[in-house]
Amino acid sequence: MINRCKEGDPGAQYELYRLYSRAMFNTALRICGNREEAEDVLQEAFLNAFKHIDSYREDATFGAWLKRIVVNKSITSLRKNQKETLMMEEVAELEEESMSIGDEVTGLSVERVKTALMDLPKGFRSVLSLYLFEGYDHKEISDILGITESTSKSQYKRAKDKLKIILKQEVKYG
Repeated sequence: MINRCKEGDPGAQYELYRLYSRAMFNTALRICGNREEAEDVLQEAFLNAFKHIDSYREDATFGAWLKRIVVNKSITSLRKNQKETLMMEEVAELEEESMSIGDEVTGLSVERVKTALMDLPKGFRSVLSLYLFEGYDHKEISDILGITESTSKSQYKRAKDKLKIILKQEVKYG
């Protein structure tokens, strides 16, 4: 199918899009946190992938190669919107509720956890997604987002704490 795409076969392109679009959309959504932005990123990523399909060397799976494009496009989108993004230093006044380690949040659906993730401020969500879901380390995140490594670490910790608070409230009031 990749060879057919390299030859410009629209049917093969459609088939690859059909196979990978849902997973790639979810990746973009986790990073961008906005459905419209994630849809734009997805379209740009596929256009870019098909335009540069000749650079795909098959030393990794097509999905891994495409995911790298999606992550890069998502990060570019984040950078474009960075002026609007609330970074952790600006959100320090958020209430700092503590939750003991033994306090477990249970009975939540995957959908509720996804929704809670989207309820996080963009800066929190970006660092958490890049670290947990995309596998970047704090040094890489600091380079990607243009923040210090210690800021990445503190944003990650605060994002986890805030997510716990949101989920704890859901269990309490849901």
